[in-house]
Order: sequence, then structure tokens, then C-alpha cells
Amino acid sequence: MRDLFAARSQMGVSLAFHIIFAVVGIGMPVLMVLAEHRWRRTGDAGYLELAKRWSKGTAILFAVGAVSGTVLSFELGLLWPDFMKAAGPIIGMPFSLEGFAFFTEAIFLGIYLYGWDRISPRAHVISGVIVAISGSASAVFVVIANAWMNTPRGFTLVDGKFTNIDPIRAMMTPAAFPQCLHMILAAFAATGFAVAGIHAAMLLRDPRNAFHRRALGIALLVGAPAALVQPLSGDISARYVARQQPAKLAAMEGLFETMRGAPLNIGGIASEREGRTRYAIQIPHGLSLLAYHELNAEVKGLDAFPRDEWPPVLWTHLSFDIMVALGSFMALVAAAVLIMQWRKRDIVMHRWMMIAVVLCAPMGFVCIEAGWMVTEIGRQPWVIYGILRTADAVTPMPGLIVPFITFTVLYCFLGVIVALLLYQQVLKSPREDEPLPRQAKAA
Repeated sequence: MRDLFAARSQMGVSLAFHIIFAVVGIGMPVLMVLAEHRWRRTGDAGYLELAKRWSKGTAILFAVGAVSGTVLSFELGLLWPDFMKAAGPIIGMPFSLEGFAFFTEAIFLGIYLYGWDRISPRAHVISGVIVAISGSASAVFVVIANAWMNTPRGFTLVDGKFTNIDPIRAMMTPAAFPQCLHMILAAFAATGFAVAGIHAAMLLRDPRNAFHRRALGIALLVGAPAALVQPLSGDISARYVARQQPAKLAAMEGLFETMRGAPLNIGGIASEREGRTRYAIQIPHGLSLLAYHELNAEVKGLDAFPRDEWPPVLWTHLSFDIMVALGSFMALVAAAVLIMQWRKRDIVMHRWMMIAVVLCAPMGFVCIEAGWMVTEIGRQPWVIYGILRTADAVTPMPGLIVPFITFTVLYCFLGVIVALLLYQQVLKSPREDEPLPRQAKAA
């Protein structure tokens, strides 16, 4: 049991670390391409400076993400051999396609970084667009593999073995579209608001700084629409979970009893021992309405499932509440930003608005971490839902606590180094007393 805990903990820490870089790999290329496009359209050298700085930041994060992703690929085989033995022939296709997308992103990121004055302007912009598309594609293929774990399809199970494998059908599971949509929007919202929050903090000190104003505008252009649309994506995901993983939905909402017109629990502490969610704010019929779009629809509670198939209710419910609360705050801030921009108001001169944007900076990443906790913890005790239990998929190798501690320390060290490198990028940004030249030469 201790080895199962160590294996799950090591995989969880590795995923939590890697997902940040994967998310930034989706959002940052879009920011740098938008900055370059504006420079070429307006001739404003400030946007060129932004594009170059953001491309350097993208390269740093891409490199560390490649390392952490490689570690994860080894951990899948070493820590979860029975899972890979069973699922390898099925999830091999999306992982192979992810590899193609990864190498495409690496190739064209190199072209983008070193091709400023070596290829035509149009080719340079196109190379950046390909980086952005391949980064998103890479994430989509990984999420498709995870979606199969939640709703396994595309095979025939004979004596505990997968036969008649259809990899295309396996990729097109009911979970694929909701999870991919939710992940891509979350990546744009998190990256956009993280970058916007950094530059908003700088503008609170110096509201006239043109460099940070340009950066804030582009970052909000990416982050705000994604954060505003994300609740709709969440609704699609919730309805898929209600149909395909009702035990997970019950744990997410802290619903212990099957009922019609089920209430929506906001907050509260879900107690498995007491069989109820204490201190929650309840909205009558809310869960039935959200899950099935019917006020009196029946929603299965945890009492509809064997006790040994319950997910960890407390952590699933808590993670879900954190994700929804922070995501809702970001959506409200995004709505306020878009309304102010539509009314042609300068948000930089509204201190309360800038503080709200700064507060949103880490929230998107916290939402993503909490969302993946909901996805993974809420699927327990299954690693392949309804087919293979997590306890049966883990390696029998003892002594996993040592590599767990080692890798955790390594990730913390890498995280500090990356933070310092990115912080230097912000500190060295142009200031008002260091005006940018009207014309800038490509490096």
C-alpha cells in the first residue's frame, strides 16, 4: 500500500510540474505571434521587443517541459507496467501523434528564434503560427489518451486482454471533445492572465510604461475571451461526467444520496464517515438542472455504487470547488475587462481593475492543477475506468519513496531556476526613461 502511495505521489508531482509548462507551451506562442503581427502591421518597435522576449520565454519553458515530459514517459513504463502492458497498444497512437506534434513544435520554434533576418517576414510569422498549432495539437493528443482512460472504447475485452483494437474509435471517446475543449481554453485563460497579471503589477507602479501597456493588451486579448467562455465548456464537461462517470459527479458535488431535483452544493466539507456534506450552501434543483438540464432529473448519489468504488470524496469535492470558484472569478474579471475595452476605457487607469488582473495571475494555473486532480482522483479506484484498478496496475518494486523525494527536490530546483530566468526577462524590460527606437533591426 505504501508503494502504491509513493508511485501515485511521484506521478502526481511529475504531472503537476509538467502541466504548467505544457499549458504555457499552448498559450505563449499565440502571444508572440500576435506581438510580431502587430509590429509588422504598425511598425511599432515595442511589439518587436515583446515578440522577441516572449519567444525567449517560450524557449526556456519548452526546454524544461521537454525534460519533465521525458521523465513522465519513463515513469509510465516503470511505475505502471501493467497499465502500459494493457493500454499500450491502444494509447500508443495518440502518444505517437503527440511525438510528431512535439518535434514539429521544436523544429519551427528553432526557425522562429533564429530566422528573424534569415527568412521572409511571411515565412517567419507562419513558422510562429505552426509553433502555436503544434503546441495545441500536442496537448490535444495527450488529453485524448487521458479521455480514453475515463471512457475506454475501441476494443473487445477477452479473458482480461484487449483484442480487436480499433485505435481510431479509441481516440474518439465521449470524453475526448469535452476534455480537449476544456483543456485548451484553460491553457489560453491561464497563460493570458498570468502574463497580463505580471505586466499589470508593473503598470501599478508606472501606469505610463508603454512596453507593459502593449503586453497587457495582447495578453488580455488571449486570456479574457477564453476565461469568459470557459464556464460554458465546464457545463459541457459536467454533462458528459453525469452520463459517463456518475460516481465522479457524485464525489465532485458531495452528493451521497440518489435523488430527484438534486441540489447544487457550493462549498462545504464532504464527510464519507457521516455520509453528508456539511456547511455547504445548497441551491435547490441546481445539480439536476446543470447535469441534465431538467429541474427534477434523477442524479445518482454515492449510495448507488459499491463502497469500494467510491472516489476519495473529500479531495474530489474540494478540488472541484477550488476550480469552480477561481474559474468563476476569472470569468467575472474577463467580462469586466471586455466591457471596459468595448466602452473604450483605459483599464490601466482603474486601479481596482488592475488589482483584479494581478490577483488572476496565478488562478488559472491553480484551476488547472485542481481540475486535473478532479479528473484523476475522481476516477479512482480505476486507472482504466471500470476495467483496471489502480492498485493492480502499479509496479511491485519496493522502495519508491526514495525516488519520489529525489524527483520532488529536483522539480523544486528546476522550478526556482525557471522562475529566476523569467523574472530576469521582466526586470530587463524597457522603461519610460529608456525609450525604444522608432526603427528596430531584427536580431
